[in-house]
Amino acid sequence: MKKSESRYFNTALRIDQAFLKLLEQKDMEYITVKEICEAAGVNRSTFYLHYETIGDLLAESVQYMNEQFLEHMKLRGEVFVSKIRDCPLDELYLVTPAYLTPYLEYIAQNKRLFRTALKNSGSLGLDRIYSRMMRHVFTPILERFQIAEPDRPYMVAFYIHGLMAILSEWLKHDCADSIPHVCAVMEQCVMGGRGKQEEAK
Repeated sequence: MKKSESRYFNTALRIDQAFLKLLEQKDMEYITVKEICEAAGVNRSTFYLHYETIGDLLAESVQYMNEQFLEHMKLRGEVFVSKIRDCPLDELYLVTPAYLTPYLEYIAQNKRLFRTALKNSGSLGLDRIYSRMMRHVFTPILERFQIAEPDRPYMVAFYIHGLMAILSEWLKHDCADSIPHVCAVMEQCVMGGRGKQEEAK
């Protein structure tokens, strides 16, 4: 990467981080370009060099958050979908420690960002993200369980929003409970305690 390109991306990252910090303090509709520029240490012309509107910045922040998570998880689409097709049915719940631990570790390492995302879930377009997750992840899972198509949106809504509520509660308390404990709670909620019962056998 050329020095000029590196400077461009570093500036964009500073604007990104300033925006996320401001989101912790107030709702997005009350944030101004002037505030973002002051927090990032750039002028308005620099902001508009990178983004046309705060909405564009918001979209990039969400994309950045997702890319960081995917990199942390080291997941690639084809490998993940292949695993969904071939793994034992019990693993399709995606609430086993193998799936949950890296996710919870990532959240704990990025508490501020995730608190901001949950607080501003509507603005950050998390529903659209979940919709994509349903198409690429949950739909193949529900097909393997032979769940009737009209029932799938209800089951996905229950699954996602239930787990997000647990994460929200965990973040509210600054991730004080251990990751194994939160994993066990999620497993119990989704599998009705079956995972623990099977381990005890």
